[in-house]
Amino acid sequence: MRDYVYTIGREFGSDGKNVGFALAEKLGINCYDKELLTEAAKQSGFCEEIFENHDEKPTNSFLYSLVMDTYSINGYSSAPFLDMPLNHKVFLAQFEAIKKIASEGPCVLVGRCADYALSDNPNCINAFVHADLDYRIENMKKRFGMNEKQAKDTLAKKDKQRASYYNYYTSKKWGDSRSYHLTLDISELGIDGCVDMIIRYRDLLEAQRNK
Repeated sequence: MRDYVYTIGREFGSDGKNVGFALAEKLGINCYDKELLTEAAKQSGFCEEIFENHDEKPTNSFLYSLVMDTYSINGYSSAPFLDMPLNHKVFLAQFEAIKKIASEGPCVLVGRCADYALSDNPNCINAFVHADLDYRIENMKKRFGMNEKQAKDTLAKKDKQRASYYNYYTSKKWGDSRSYHLTLDISELGIDGCVDMIIRYRDLLEAQRNK
């Protein structure tokens, strides 16, 4: 069995994070969600609060692609990196933290464009967890004590934010099935069902590769 890395994209309020942690527990490996911010802060030298304030938030800078090309050649010490907007620095630091964590062995990575950061890793399995609106609204009510209108407004805002962030930095479409190996409806499968589907996909993939 190869050492696989698993990434979990998720709609807000869908329990995607819980799928990630349940998968990691079943496989006996580490799961990184907010822990990615701690690792990125440690590697970059920025304080962790900066990463929390910019976490999965989109950018409006049209200079990003130019800066990214320069960064890919020169790295953190280059003048363009030092001069770029803070949200770009945060993204790139997370990008490097994700690659470092994945290089150290099997793990689960939640959100933060991890599938894009690991796009050159043939042993990376990318899943996206979604749910129907009623399921997510009930989650918001239970977790945050919101009423239905507050829950709907928050879900729409957070989903738009995540989509903008993902679409900008990856040039792919957030939630589009073509951006992932698996898209899973947790409102039908439940957390355990999503975990089982991801493991089943891995097993089928491994069997195909071993033919």
